[in-house]
Amino acid sequence: MTLNEIIDTYKTAVIQIATQQSTGSGFYLPHYDLIVTNHHVVRDNAEVTIKGKNFEKQFSRVLFTDSKYDLAFLMPPHGVAFPDIQLGDYHVLRDGDEVLAMGHPYGLNYTSTQGVISRVDRIQNGLKYIQIDAAINPGNSGGPLVNQQGEVIGVNTFIIRGGDNLGFAVPSEQLKTALDEYIPLRGQAVVRCHSCSTLVSETNIDGEYCPNCGAKIELIPQKEKQIDVSGIAKTIEDILQKLGKDRELSRVSTNNWEVKEGSATIRISYNPDNYFVVGDAFLCQLPKLNIGAVYEYLLRENCQMKSMLFSVNQQDIVLSSLTYDMDMTAESGEEMLSALFKKADFYDNTLMEQFGCTPRLEEN
Repeated sequence: MTLNEIIDTYKTAVIQIATQQSTGSGFYLPHYDLIVTNHHVVRDNAEVTIKGKNFEKQFSRVLFTDSKYDLAFLMPPHGVAFPDIQLGDYHVLRDGDEVLAMGHPYGLNYTSTQGVISRVDRIQNGLKYIQIDAAINPGNSGGPLVNQQGEVIGVNTFIIRGGDNLGFAVPSEQLKTALDEYIPLRGQAVVRCHSCSTLVSETNIDGEYCPNCGAKIELIPQKEKQIDVSGIAKTIEDILQKLGKDRELSRVSTNNWEVKEGSATIRISYNPDNYFVVGDAFLCQLPKLNIGAVYEYLLRENCQMKSMLFSVNQQDIVLSSLTYDMDMTAESGEEMLSALFKKADFYDNTLMEQFGCTPRLEEN
């Protein structure tokens, strides 16, 4: 396979993953019918949200976690066509081999970083990793490390800060071992004991302890036992639910949400440093012609609106509203977001139909 063919193939295999605490990447292995990612991406969650190029954002169950090797497996979406991704042979790797580190963090573009293996069997904390000189961004954690044949040879897991692009990946050898061990238990929520590596589930756990070595085990939490959000985040999610949006699917990460209203994308964020809640509705893009008329219209509307404001970010036309967290009640917040949703849908259509603005380019 050529480099471009590998990159194009993995665009539909690499998956975006988000929880309330973090975002990351994963990838689908058809032979095992599982999504692979890092344990630290999905830690303490029974469900996460996933999104791919060929399927919409949805929930996925966490099926397996391994804190020792930083691996996790998720339930894949049903009825989705994925490319035939294969695991490569770790034992034929050599220092200097060219590789691709891939990922697709939420809110950012699919990325593919080219590099080389600087050490096939680097030992860190008593575990074997593939050391590469391709940068692994936090949002790319859990994505595949791919060889020149288009095979998965590792799972991107961490970087050394200040280490001049030193990244590390769990070898495909360890991934295959974990997959083969889990398959007989498919469907169960399973945790690998961090002490003796025994697979533990509700069927064999000894109280709170590993049945083999006695180490304390934290099973994958049941959905109803997960901690609810609190404070201003809960207020925002309650409002979104009341406005007909799914609070969990809207949640991108801690203090960040994203919803669709018509063709407009609306991002809501809370900044605990300055205490502001901001709603940004990304409507459409400036036209190639008649831009002056668009600017005049936006400025006139800004003079008339009291609680919202138009701005232009590069080519994007954005309608924004903000409030101070201490001023945001359930009633005032609902009024603010409801008005933003309605105006976003209205202005989106008006700008495209009357001024020739163009739809925003968004990755699937």
